[in-house]
Amino acid sequence: MVINDYQTAAKIIKDSKFPVAFTGAGISVESGIPPFRGPTGLWSKYDPKILDIDFFMSNPAESWKYIKEIFYDYMGNTQPNDAHKFLAWLEEIGKLKGVITQNIDNLHQKAGSKKVIEFHGTANKMECIECKRKFPSDSISLENLPPLCPECQGILKPDFVFFGEPIPPKAFEESIRLCENADCLIVVGTTGEIMPASQLPILAKQNGAKIIEINIEPSNYTNSITDIFLNDKATVASNKLKEELEKII
Repeated sequence: MVINDYQTAAKIIKDSKFPVAFTGAGISVESGIPPFRGPTGLWSKYDPKILDIDFFMSNPAESWKYIKEIFYDYMGNTQPNDAHKFLAWLEEIGKLKGVITQNIDNLHQKAGSKKVIEFHGTANKMECIECKRKFPSDSISLENLPPLCPECQGILKPDFVFFGEPIPPKAFEESIRLCENADCLIVVGTTGEIMPASQLPILAKQNGAKIIEINIEPSNYTNSITDIFLNDKATVASNKLKEELEKII
């Protein structure tokens, strides 16, 4: 494992035939979205049970009080940063086949990425727990909680994965496909602790991918599968990588 070799990292991306990105909460921290874990994480302020599916089904109004506060009042106005924009740029120049993200914040799409696999779903939509119809979140009023389905008056739930729920099959299958085909995986801002998402970089490595990791601290991948560890903030590393790439493409 090599540390902070931006020139080699840029060359690996340039030479790759099937580069893929895998992102976690760390890529969005600089957009003002706190991670879930750690001393400043959301779980230091909120009880994780609000995102437990059994608790939600039994106490939707209580869950929704905090869901609204965290995911819609607080996160709703955030904007993509240079790291999100860097991945969108890579896709635009043909050097990224897709982004697999654990995030539900829609910032990759806001930055311009077209091929985004939302492994844990999205806060951008809501699903009725009765009729299963989905609606854009910005079309639903959160004045009265819990919000109700415009079609059948069932309770609406954010269209992201709660504790106790499975990963959406389509997202799971497409993520597996991308990682099995990747010859370069750019890992940004994830500790590698959340199953089953944490297994995706390992799958890519097993299939021969070079792993370029961008993180401010070592992760579960750093000393096991990472080839080049770019030990910087996501925006700083992304801008350095872009600068190196522009010299050679």
